[in-house]
Order: sequence, then C-alpha cells, then structure tokens
Amino acid sequence: MTQVWTTLAVLDWTAKRFAEAGIGASRLEAQVLLSHVLNCSRTQLYMGFDKPLGEAELGAYRALIKRRLGGECVAYLVGEQELWGLPFYVDKHVLVPRPDTETLIETARGLREDRAAACRVLDLCTGSGAIAISLAKELAAATVVATEVSPEAAAIATKNAERNGVADRVTVRVGDLFVPVVGEQFDLIVANPPYIASAVIPTLAAEVRAEPVIALDGGPDGLVFYDRICAAARAHLVPGGALVVEHGFDQAEAVRARFEAAGFAKVTLVHDLGKNPRVTHGVVGA
Repeated sequence: MTQVWTTLAVLDWTAKRFAEAGIGASRLEAQVLLSHVLNCSRTQLYMGFDKPLGEAELGAYRALIKRRLGGECVAYLVGEQELWGLPFYVDKHVLVPRPDTETLIETARGLREDRAAACRVLDLCTGSGAIAISLAKELAAATVVATEVSPEAAAIATKNAERNGVADRVTVRVGDLFVPVVGEQFDLIVANPPYIASAVIPTLAAEVRAEPVIALDGGPDGLVFYDRICAAARAHLVPGGALVVEHGFDQAEAVRARFEAAGFAKVTLVHDLGKNPRVTHGVVGA
C-alpha cells in the first residue's frame, strides 16, 4: 500500500532525520521548511496536520531537506530570517541575523532616554541591515546611516529597509566602516563586526562556513575591527554619544581594553540571555 504523506507524517519523519544528523532544533527547522513550501504559517501546518501533500509539494520539500542535510542553513533555504520580531531577506551575501544580536539592539535602545527624540545613528558592518532597521523601528525620530563594504550586502539591507517601512530614515552607504561618513557625527554608533579569528573559521560548522567569510573573519586574533572602530569612533560621536558593539563571549576583556585605551567613559559589559558576555558600550565625555 502506498504511503500517504500527511503534514504531520512528513514533519515527524523530517524532525527524526534532522535529529539523527545532529541538527539541534530539528522539529522547528522541519516546520520552517514545510511552511515555506506550503506558503503558510507554522500554526497553519497543525491546523491541517492530516492534509495529504501532493507530489509537487513533496518534491520541493525533499529538495530542501537534502540541502539542509548537506549543510545549508534554513535561513538561506527560505530566504528569510526573523530578528527583533521583524522579517529580513537573507542570502549568501549576508550573515544570518542571530538572537544574540537582540542584546545589542536592546542595549542601544536603552541608551536613548527619550526614544521619541530626534537623533542620528550609525550602524557599521550592517550586513542585512537588521540592527539599523530594528533601531529605526524603536527610535521613531532617528535618522540611521548604515555602512557596508559589500555592495551585494548593502543592496539587501536597502531592500530590508523598504520591506520594513523605514527606507525614509535608513540610508545604506557602500564603503569600509567610517569611510562613507567622513566629517559626520552621530549620537549613537553600533556595530556587530566580524570577530572570529581567521584560523578558527575552517573549524566552524558547515552551515556557518557557508556564510560570507568577509562577515566572519576578524583577523588573526578576531579583534582587528575593534581596534579600528574604537580608534576612530570618538571623532564621529557628539559629546555624550555612545558606542555599542557586539563581540564574542571570550572577547569582553580585550574589547573593554580597547574602549578604555580610546578614552571612552562608563565602559559597561552586558550579558546575553544565555548569560554570556556579549555587548560592550561606552560614552564620550562632554
């Protein structure tokens, strides 16, 4: 008798196969991929759990399963990743936004006492634009400039600003760090730069290695971008302005040292939800 592949049966089989392959969030990933194929929400999957899938749907789903087992990440497979409750287009030209980055967004937002007040924000190494766009949503009168060295990534960030309705306040400029904003000053500078040591990259999981190396490689010690950002940021901040950066869990002390060497005051470390050292910020004195 021919197997009838209902929504539930397909999800059960895929979750088991993913778990056997060592994929952590196996059922969630199975749901995300099937939702993409069926063009529905994850909730709708279970509202129709006994619905048989057609051959075209099964074929499309099997293709995604094969690619996922081959090491491609779910976000690239479906072309989207959510962060801060917002949807972002992603592809091989940008780093996939990760939940840890919400700690940076929350910290930066909290440094603006009056969230309705006009301010200028600079987001360095913007990638998909997730940080710049999330802050534009949180700070209603903010004007945000996002810089990105990759033209392809900058195009995706611009597309995401349009998708999330903040293109009138988020400008993406192509260039290396502060080069596109020479002579300009901001109230807030944020950055999630590449911070993985070059030698470590070949040891990362296949799905991470599939992300753009330019967005991962932080140089021999993983700290090259912090050297450059901390050294130049003060010249681009107004008195009382703040610099906020995300970093690796084992880089907090090294990043703090760079903030202090650059003359930042009130240097503070913030832990993420996993209680790992994740974000450092400091201010420019009056």
